Amino acid sequence: MDAVLLVLNYNGRDLLRWMLPGALEATAGCRWRCQVAVVDNGSTDGSWELLKSHFPHVQRHRMLNRGLCSFNEVARLYQAPVLVLLNNDIYLTPGCLDPWLTPLLEAPARGGDPRCWMTAPCGWHLGTQQWEGYKTAVSWYRGMVRATAFFPGHEPCQGSADGTACAGAALAVRREVFLHLGGFDPLYLPGRLEDLDLCYRAFLAGYHARYVPQAHVWHLGGATFARELGAARSDRLAVRNTLLFQWKNLHCHKNRLRAAAGVAMRLARDLLRLPLARSEERLAFWRLWREARAVYRRFGSPRTAARREREREFFRRFAPERLARQTGPRPACPPLPPPQPSKQPVSRAKAA
Repeated sequence: MDAVLLVLNYNGRDLLRWMLPGALEATAGCRWRCQVAVVDNGSTDGSWELLKSHFPHVQRHRMLNRGLCSFNEVARLYQAPVLVLLNNDIYLTPGCLDPWLTPLLEAPARGGDPRCWMTAPCGWHLGTQQWEGYKTAVSWYRGMVRATAFFPGHEPCQGSADGTACAGAALAVRREVFLHLGGFDPLYLPGRLEDLDLCYRAFLAGYHARYVPQAHVWHLGGATFARELGAARSDRLAVRNTLLFQWKNLHCHKNRLRAAAGVAMRLARDLLRLPLARSEERLAFWRLWREARAVYRRFGSPRTAARREREREFFRRFAPERLARQTGPRPACPPLPPPQPSKQPVSRAKAA
């Protein structure tokens, strides 16, 4: 087996009914030998029963609900060199797997890249039917690290097959590198930014990730995470986990000073707005800062010593202005998938 598609699911019975036929069709038409498996995080909505009755040939793994960290344990069960890690609201278009997996599986003489550890597809948001990513830049926003595909001048580079800082909802990885890195870090549970942390650690280790614009996927968006936690809590987790990412990973003096200044500015703004803020907004950043400090103390010091020069190179390599200089034929919107579940897709969360 060349690749295993692992679909993460939590209470997504209708999503599985919608997306699994597309995943099975994509694997059947792929030049590489692929299989599909579902990683179920303790669903209580009948997802497990649906898999047994409607998709008996799809492998099933029942796990405790540890978000993306459930992939860590399941990855050890397979010997395939490549794993495709998917949210349950991703629909694969026919033919997407061939270009998506080629950099990871093809021999170097025929286009493979031994230092490429992850590939990201061209994502389309099903609610807006617009390009969603996953050619991602890393920048600073009010003193905090932000990973985004919607940086100034991003339109011309949508079709440029080049590096990407990270990808979350759909990514293909070399299994041995994923396991060597330790997979997704439970520091960020229940979720947000664990994908950026994983890709950053891979970059520090000398690997790189590639965006493949010829591989198209549809993304419903927030179909599980925002539904279970709510958009407000999801946004707060993004802020809290950005703090955790910075404390864990930033060792370059310039970056640490910039992060410290951003935190001080946000704490001061909370105090200045205190007399006029609504009760639920009072000292909101202070509360997130204290929550992040408590989580970070519980997990202890960073497990991987960051290399300062490599850290500086990461921010240079994926700076928005650098990615904006890359150009390529703008990808055309693929045909729409079958009708999605009746629940309305959730819009992309706001930046921290």
